[in-house]
Amino acid sequence: MLRIVVDLNRCESYAQCVFAAPTVFWMKDEESLEYDYAPDDSLRVQVERAAAACPVQAITICWLDKQLGQQGESHDEQQ
Repeated sequence: MLRIVVDLNRCESYAQCVFAAPTVFWMKDEESLEYDYAPDDSLRVQVERAAAACPVQAITICWLDKQLGQQGESHDEQQ
């Protein structure tokens, strides 16, 4: 499950994410970034490119299923 968080205090509206993933990120009134908080997993590559393109690194990507699985694996390995 893919989740996106954008630090809007850090975002400076360069809109590089919009160019990389226009179905996920878009500009409202040329100054305000809006985005899909939970895009389809099929857009993963676009979202990763958008995060990498952000000059102020304001985009964080979370994969909820993957994180939960990794926590369980590391817990099992410790026992």
